[in-house]
Amino acid sequence: MKLRAVAATVLLTLLAACAGAPRRAPLPSGEPVTPAPAAPPKVSGAPPDFRRVPDAIPRPEPRSKRGNPPFYEVLGHRYTVLESADGYVERGVASWYGPGFHLGATSIGDPYDMYGMSAAHKTLPLPCYARVTNLSNGKAVVVRINDRGPFVANRLIDLSWTAAAKLDMLRQGTALVEVRVLSPGHPDVLTRASETPPPSFYVQAGAFSSAQNAERLQERIRQAGISRTLIVPLLSGTAKLYRVRVGPVASVAEFDRIATQLNAIGIADVRLAND
Repeated sequence: MKLRAVAATVLLTLLAACAGAPRRAPLPSGEPVTPAPAAPPKVSGAPPDFRRVPDAIPRPEPRSKRGNPPFYEVLGHRYTVLESADGYVERGVASWYGPGFHLGATSIGDPYDMYGMSAAHKTLPLPCYARVTNLSNGKAVVVRINDRGPFVANRLIDLSWTAAAKLDMLRQGTALVEVRVLSPGHPDVLTRASETPPPSFYVQAGAFSSAQNAERLQERIRQAGISRTLIVPLLSGTAKLYRVRVGPVASVAEFDRIATQLNAIGIADVRLAND
């Protein structure tokens, strides 16, 4: 759960550089802490129709002096801020945050506007812009990332209320998404995966250049009682990569359950995959 008290666990380097603290987020089960409203929460300044709120427009901005320490720690986990956002593409679970933080300070010092098109991310340099696509329905938005979070297991990005509404994920509280950083001045080209919802998702436990190493990890997962484990080879140039995956998974709750099982046997760096 995202509580302001978590700020006490953040290193002094983060406290000096980052004004934002961990915020409220859905529980690891995929269910919201409280039911997500279908209509805008009763907070001053709500727009009459979220569909009329325009997407963020990428523009050149200097790296913020706040919110970008080389690394920081929250709840015993160390996060390293990326040197560059160029080429960043990741798939995972999105959540959203709302009324309790409306008009509060973001990590770079901007007021948080839950009715704007913004987001929080743990490691991308701030600020930056990204297209976020709901992989379940193909809906996409462009947001400005200006905050840190979400500090909840297996969550990739925390969206503003309006961004979540436009992705049609308010009631569920979470969604499987693709996050693709956009560079100002470059065409925003939708990927094939973004244009058409993919048929299935997997939890990727690891990737190896050695087939034997992949097989060892697969057997370790099976011995832990986790079924539906497979190795997916990928030819990259002249090299072959062997990806160990579990699935397919049909929901955020199932992704969380499998990720928790993998974490329990020492596999911490899991990700959502659908290619």
